[in-house]
Amino acid sequence: MRIVWEAGKSVFSRILDGVEPDIVDEILQVVNKIEEVRDVTEVRVRWLGHRLYAEVNIAVDPSLSVEEGHAIAVEVRHRMMHGLSHLSNVVVHVDTLGSAGESFHRLSEHEHDNLPSHSH
Repeated sequence: MRIVWEAGKSVFSRILDGVEPDIVDEILQVVNKIEEVRDVTEVRVRWLGHRLYAEVNIAVDPSLSVEEGHAIAVEVRHRMMHGLSHLSNVVVHVDTLGSAGESFHRLSEHEHDNLPSHSH
């Protein structure tokens, strides 16, 4: 009965796109080993069927060029895909240190196109 209960919890969690916390920890371990990554501000992981997808937001030195930041993102994706065999795809978003994370990308309340005042 215990085995059925544990298996059922796992299946139900995956139905809701749930991911084991160990997977997020593994991602953080891989990304934090990359010297140029100054911070990891968000990690989002979800199952889509039998495939695992991840998105990470990283912060890099603000003095780097766009090309250098992109090269770091490519390296992060490469190491994640090799270091975490269960991943099917990874999207890496690069911000500069000091303005990294979702809170810096929100648009304040505004109006346009005859829409009521709103934010994103």
